[in-house]
Amino acid sequence: MPDRAGVVITGGGNGIGRAIAHRLVAAGARIVVNDLDADAAARVANEVGGFAVPGDAASEEGVRALVGAAREHLGAIDVFFANAGIARGDAAATEDDFEASWQVNVMAHVRAARALLPDWLERGEGRFVATASAAGLLMMLGSAPYTLSKHAAVAHAEWLSATYRHRGIVVQALCPQGVRTAMLDDTGPAGDVTLKDTAITPEEVAETVYAAIGDDRFLILPHAEVADYVRAKAADPDRWLGGMNRLQQRVEDLRPDF
Repeated sequence: MPDRAGVVITGGGNGIGRAIAHRLVAAGARIVVNDLDADAAARVANEVGGFAVPGDAASEEGVRALVGAAREHLGAIDVFFANAGIARGDAAATEDDFEASWQVNVMAHVRAARALLPDWLERGEGRFVATASAAGLLMMLGSAPYTLSKHAAVAHAEWLSATYRHRGIVVQALCPQGVRTAMLDDTGPAGDVTLKDTAITPEEVAETVYAAIGDDRFLILPHAEVADYVRAKAADPDRWLGGMNRLQQRVEDLRPDF
């Protein structure tokens, strides 16, 4: 990461985004904080001596406004954290749940990359960090919209990396399991069974992110065991799915209507 790097963090008003802002400022970065919650964005910007650009970072108009304001403030965007995300829907997920998840968890990344790439390709450098989830490599029991959209977020990051790495663009996918944030609190019985026992703090995630920026690894895994789960899934999908189904049954024992 360049000295005094210009960094944009969407979803930066709380949780992982806030922790990354604090960690990177400690390393000398200049931060633009984006969040739908204007008060939260302003609070974190004040904490880190950054600049708040509240608003919708998923819509085409919102992305253009964010990138334009960030460039005006920073001069250039060196690192973009596509960190905003939502967890919507359960086993009876609606069309609205799927559409909202697609727009925020996937299309926000697509639109941000589209806005950033022309300048980065001209400069021959830039870094795009997509906050996906271990669910994007595995799954999240209880939420098809979250699982599908996070898989797509990882796939988009993979495509960007394969397409542009020889032109100086570093793309990374952040894939944590449970993190002690408000989103974890909303996962219900599925989260109780699969995530809460091994949940880590946002600050621990931020430390892993900072280390990964130093070595450019594609997959950023704050829970190192996720790599083992991915290998097990690839080696024997039926066995892995059987194990996931057993976890599903444990969830249903906690809440029979799940």
